[in-house]
Amino acid sequence: MTNNRGKVYLVGAGPGDIEYLTVKAYRLLAQAGVLVYDALVSEQMLELVPDDCLKVYVGKRGGLPSTAQEEINHLLIKYCQQGKLVIRLKSGDPFIFGRCISEIKALSAAGCNFEAVPGISSAIAAPMLAGIPLTDAVMSRCFAVFSAHQPSDLDWEALSRLDTLVILMGGQHLSEIIHQLMKYGKNKFTTMTPIAIIRKAGTAQQQVWTGTLSTIVEQVKTVRLSPAVIVIGEVVRYAGFSENM
Repeated sequence: MTNNRGKVYLVGAGPGDIEYLTVKAYRLLAQAGVLVYDALVSEQMLELVPDDCLKVYVGKRGGLPSTAQEEINHLLIKYCQQGKLVIRLKSGDPFIFGRCISEIKALSAAGCNFEAVPGISSAIAAPMLAGIPLTDAVMSRCFAVFSAHQPSDLDWEALSRLDTLVILMGGQHLSEIIHQLMKYGKNKFTTMTPIAIIRKAGTAQQQVWTGTLSTIVEQVKTVRLSPAVIVIGEVVRYAGFSENM
């Protein structure tokens, strides 16, 4: 039987800056009774909730301690069953590497009302904010978005044949990513395959490095690349072009 007293909204916060928050997300935050939020959520967004809103930080950032998913599921259910309007705020879009399925299954099993609210994914926003189009009539007829959190699980041979690659959660494995792509021929016809790394996209701290598969590891060897979006393909040559238009 469905619990009608409270409701959980799984909300995408976008890539960073509050200006990329959707109108619906903005409206829901203004009504929140409980806010359960991740590490990459902007501090600006925390100021949108009512003064009496309970804020619960649950981490969820690669390589750093965070709340166990089972505990997050328990929190969402508990506050929903107390009749609260609960916002589960995630960076980007909640359905793109947002681990929503576990939360949805738990909420459904507990009879809690819930709704997913789309957000702007960093996979799309970061390249645009760096002036990189993911598609082009000549340079990029397709692109793939994937997580490199576990590089050994990926079909690098297939990925190396695609025009443009957008990689999330790959900062810690940059060297392995480069090795695998070059192994399967990404540099078959040129040693100058372009790559861009966009760190903290959509925030005042955004940084962009551009180079090639042969040079990029050396360029960023002293930098902590988290959070970052990696773009590989000929379209990277457009990086920054839109700033001059």
